[in-house]
Amino acid sequence: MKAIALKPGTKQVSLIDTDEPQVGAPDEIRMEVLRVGICGTDREQVEGGRSDAPPGMDRLVIGHEMFGRVVATGDAVSNVKTGDYGIFSVRRGCGKCPACDAGRSDMCFTGDYTERGIKAADGFQSQWVVDREEYFIPVPAEIAALGVLGEPMSVAAKAIDEAMSLQWARLGDFTKGDWMKGRRALVAGIGAIGLLAAVVLRLRGMDVTGMDVVDENSLRPTLLKELGGTYVDGRKVQVMDFDGKVGEVDFIFEAAGIGELQVTLLDALAINGVYVATGIPSGTRPATIAAGELMKQVVLKNQVMVGSVNASIDHFRQGITYLSEASKKWPGLLEKLITRVVPFTDFESSVHNHDVNDIKVVVEWKK
Repeated sequence: MKAIALKPGTKQVSLIDTDEPQVGAPDEIRMEVLRVGICGTDREQVEGGRSDAPPGMDRLVIGHEMFGRVVATGDAVSNVKTGDYGIFSVRRGCGKCPACDAGRSDMCFTGDYTERGIKAADGFQSQWVVDREEYFIPVPAEIAALGVLGEPMSVAAKAIDEAMSLQWARLGDFTKGDWMKGRRALVAGIGAIGLLAAVVLRLRGMDVTGMDVVDENSLRPTLLKELGGTYVDGRKVQVMDFDGKVGEVDFIFEAAGIGELQVTLLDALAINGVYVATGIPSGTRPATIAAGELMKQVVLKNQVMVGSVNASIDHFRQGITYLSEASKKWPGLLEKLITRVVPFTDFESSVHNHDVNDIKVVVEWKK
């Protein structure tokens, strides 16, 4: 079969021929890959960034945002049948820490997990893939067009769930839903994950403001406004002036991955506010920040900041539910997040060419 592979630590990425995976255990599922999304991690990998080949191999099949159709199942598979649509999750537990033993490899204590397409396990940029039933998340046929958004939506779902779990634990005199309804949220960075976070926050009743550094009439702010959100151009409103010009917010979802911005965003947070960071900064450029003022604010205003990465199986399922709800509330809107679909034979344009207006670029393996 065909697959897209790279030599870790280099920029050598190519379309290769490799063996087709087959169902080899009773609990395994074989899927025909239909689409695989491209994100910043993929682009970092093909520029020589973080990636590890499977043991004994000198190449890694990339791709972790997959969507496909079941073509075969093992004898012990009970809840999945041929023809079902679905996705496989990404991370596999280390097998030696309490989080992984409890099915929460996204919270692994040891760091010895594997990740398909990223760390020591081949990914999904291939014609067929096989994995265990426990890692399969069904996608309803009516939202098949959105299935490839399942993995990035799981990241947004987990981050918001983690933040609200903290709020519930420390401010237990309200329900999660009631607290969010009518309160203000800021989404910093309205790429794919930021916009999907805005979808979830709007579904849960929050007033959402998105911040980025693109023109207001470009696609991302336009989609945000179609969700009922408002847009602030970060080139016109400085972060440290945000609370004075726009107002304080109760919830911050950060998806920009810019270190200085991640810290200074705290200035916009209200009393008892919660802030979840999902972006991963690159580089080591020093920054000058008002650390004393910001940390004083965190203490005196009872604020919480938490980081979030990856997602559990439950968050994948929750993400699919959010996609279903959003497709009913805003028909046709989420499809607009998929801004470019390229055939796998033209994979290089998907990972090397990133237009400023791209939101989610998708590699298509089969229509």
